[in-house]
Amino acid sequence: MKADISAINKEQRKIGAVTYTRRDFLKVIGAGAAAGIAAPVLPALARKAARKKWRMRLSTSSIHFMQLPIEQACERIAKLGFEAIDIWSAHEGCPHLDDVAKRLGADGLKKLLAKHKLKLFAFSVYRGEYGRYAELLGKAGGGVAVQGSAGPCKPEELTSRMRQFIEGLKPLVELAEKYNSYLAIENHGNALLNSLDSLKAFVDINTSWRLGIALAPYHIQTLKASVPEAIRICGKRLFFFYAWQHYGGSKQLPGVGPTDMTPWIQALADIRYCRYVNPFMHGHPEADVMAANLAKSRDYLKACCEKMNVKRGFIIS
Repeated sequence: MKADISAINKEQRKIGAVTYTRRDFLKVIGAGAAAGIAAPVLPALARKAARKKWRMRLSTSSIHFMQLPIEQACERIAKLGFEAIDIWSAHEGCPHLDDVAKRLGADGLKKLLAKHKLKLFAFSVYRGEYGRYAELLGKAGGGVAVQGSAGPCKPEELTSRMRQFIEGLKPLVELAEKYNSYLAIENHGNALLNSLDSLKAFVDINTSWRLGIALAPYHIQTLKASVPEAIRICGKRLFFFYAWQHYGGSKQLPGVGPTDMTPWIQALADIRYCRYVNPFMHGHPEADVMAANLAKSRDYLKACCEKMNVKRGFIIS
């Protein structure tokens, strides 16, 4: 018994993805002693008792309401119950990020988000790239900047091309460090970051904790590859997750299209993903239609998460 107690004397200790505390352990020790449970069984019980229910946090992207001013987009997203927002630059003509930069500035954006009790998750900067918006993101509180990778390459060139690509990102990574932000590179069809092998090469070569991956399952599904496997390959380098499936129109959204995303959510829990799950689609339905479909996505993802937590036997922290 003394050996077991001394093994967890530190306030927190990790075994795999499970964190437990000395207090948790001692509670189980007391219960086990009262029940006459043998000492060797108690560490396993302590680990089970201390497992934490993984909490999914939801954001969504301003481009879903690109026909509205940024103020109304924030209002819609907040009323739908999302905790945070991903603000888009001018991809497909989305005006939001450039409008923020020119008209609101960092202070104005912070006031707008505070008004609607939204957190800033990300700037999506497929148009303009991160360097143009780095200072604004930092002054607005910091977050993740999402942009694309580079052109595709032959399989035998993957390692060298990925190393070259990551080396070329160093100036942007330095900006992320300066402005307390993170840079996430999205996987995409016909791009350097595309296959599971390319995700692995990125993770193996990248040494910066400011640089990670924005994972788009839509493009993983086009390869007929495993989305949960992609999530696990990314691991701690997963900085942004699109809840986005490879179907047309509104069926790209969770709970609207047919993909069972419970295994995706389980994989996110397995890696202890700590940022936001972002339901997403391309295309621009009318605002009320978009809001109704995002409400379905919100409820569906919450149901997937609850089902996963119950199945895994997590207890509420």
